[in-house]
Amino acid sequence: MAITYPVQFPTYNIKSVNIRARSIVGISTSPFTGQQQVYQHQGQWWEMEITLPPMKADDAEAIAAFMLKMNGSYGTFLLGDPANRSPRGIGTGTPLVNGSGQTGGTLVTDGWTPSKTNIMKAGDWIQLGTGTATRLYRVLNDTDSDSSGNATLDIWPNLRSSPSDNASIIVNSTHGQWRLASNEVQYSISDAKIYTFTIACIEAL
Repeated sequence: MAITYPVQFPTYNIKSVNIRARSIVGISTSPFTGQQQVYQHQGQWWEMEITLPPMKADDAEAIAAFMLKMNGSYGTFLLGDPANRSPRGIGTGTPLVNGSGQTGGTLVTDGWTPSKTNIMKAGDWIQLGTGTATRLYRVLNDTDSDSSGNATLDIWPNLRSSPSDNASIIVNSTHGQWRLASNEVQYSISDAKIYTFTIACIEAL
């Protein structure tokens, strides 16, 4: 049976996760004055390293099969921040993109519960799109809704593409789309037949 990507990451407890936000910024410093010139390039993406708890063969071989299913960095999978499945803000209403053609690091939205403080708080995640269009963003500032349920979110990274007007904004159980950072599949097995996995992945763009 043909594999359709992205697939869902297997449902196992995650021992720890290391999340990195990578920005491509050029900087040059004058050797004479120390004055700096800084240029922000377009590149922004997420990286993550997932450590699973030690496990026995029955569970571990399913994880190994999942990693092989990725075929190195070819396949993609869906996974969110396991420590922040719900926003710290109240996140109420039915949030939608308000207006087509949006670009950059702000997202104009509507559909929130009107006149609420901290509908989203700094550090909360949002998801735009599903399937191969799944994209993960983080809110940069505490945000309130106005009397009409409108709110403008400052986000990182910049929008990957312009979302459609009235596209849904997911605030609970958000996911990003990832691929393995290496074409090699590797894990360890102890003399007690206990398996350990650390899975490095990068955002699939």
